[in-house]
Formats: sequence, structure tokens, C-alpha cells
Amino acid sequence: MQSPVLTTIAATGFTVAFFHAAIPTHWLPFVLVARARGWGRAKTLAVTALAGLGHVALTSLLGLLIAWGGFQLEEKIAWFSWLAGGLLLAIAAFYFWRQWSGAGICHHHAPGSAHRADAHCGEEKEQSHWQEELKGSPIVSAHSGEWAAISGLFVMLTLSPCELFLPVYLSGVQFGWKGFVVLSAILAAATLASMTLFTWLALLGFERFRLKKFERVESGLLGALFAILGLLILLLDH
Repeated sequence: MQSPVLTTIAATGFTVAFFHAAIPTHWLPFVLVARARGWGRAKTLAVTALAGLGHVALTSLLGLLIAWGGFQLEEKIAWFSWLAGGLLLAIAAFYFWRQWSGAGICHHHAPGSAHRADAHCGEEKEQSHWQEELKGSPIVSAHSGEWAAISGLFVMLTLSPCELFLPVYLSGVQFGWKGFVVLSAILAAATLASMTLFTWLALLGFERFRLKKFERVESGLLGALFAILGLLILLLDH
């Protein structure tokens, strides 16, 4: 077990998970729904954490499948590290392309909303596209109950796993089940910390900053992180 390498992968994974959960799609819906329904801060943060746990649980389950498949391949393919490193670099190239093309990343769309995502999702205003999307969703409607709102937020985030963290699981295959457990713990800690932190800050008025600019560079920064992981795997094998 080369602990410095695992530490590096874990640190990169924390950065990916925390940065991704800081994007308004992971916390702004909770703030907007809370204000529409008159929720207090404690209830809003509790609902945010609950949805975050569902988000983490499904992502970890997918990560488990990736880890198990990786273990099987690692036993049969001598050049598995080159395969994993190459895939990570290909993923990095994909996100660099998205940043260069201006496609951006749009996901976690509100249940029942009439909004349709496209390559320019949310670019029409200096705000997150959620403020437009939630207008047509029953989770903010006064005619729907509290359970409908809470379950809607939970399902929305749970059924949209953090696909950006899955390549991190791939990079940790060489460390066995210990690596999987460490990375799953990192995913949970980073995601929940980021979601609750930015929800709390937004309740205090933090959303007045122009966070749309933060969203626009997400692809490029993620590309850089995956490139670092890919090169690390290749250098370790060499």
C-alpha cells in the first residue's frame, strides 16, 4: 500500500466532490423551496443533508460496481493501470472539450418543471438556471404538502448520482477494498459538508454573489483534476 499515492487520490477526490457539490444545483433548490414554504434554517439544513445522503448512497453503490469490476480486470489484465490512466485522461479531455465548447454541465432538473436543458442552459441570466426551473415545479407549490416537497428534493438529488466522482473510484482500484471504503468516506464528507455549508451561506444571503460565473468554469477545473489523476496512475505504473 503506497499511502502517499492513496492520500493524493483521496485529496483529489475530496476536491472533486466538494467543488461539484458547491455548484448551485446541489443547494440552491433547497434554499428556494425553503423560502417559498417558510422553512427555518434547521429544517432546511436537515432536508439538505437527507437528500445529500441519498445522493452519496447511490453514487457509492455505483462506485462499488466499478470497484468490483476493476478488481476482476486487474487480476486478468497486466496493463490495467495503463487502461485506467488512459480512461481518466480521456475523461479529462472530454471535460476540457465541454469547457472549450461552452457546453457546460446542467443536471438535477426539478421534478415536474417545464424547463428543458440544452447546451446553453442557464446562460440567459446572471443566475443559476434553477431560479427559472423551479417556477414550474410542484415542490414549491403551496398546493402540495410538505412531504411532497421533501420527497421531491430527495428523489431529485438521489436519482442524479455524482457521476464526476466515479472515475475517482476507478483510480483507487489498485488499493483494494480499503481504497473503496476510504474514497466512499471522502465522498460523503465532502458532499455533505459542501451542500450544508453553501445552503447555510445562501440562507444568510450569499446567493447574491454571481455564482453563475463559478458554474461556467466547472468543466475546465474538473478536466484538470481528472488529468492529474490519470497522470498519477500512469506514473505510478511506470
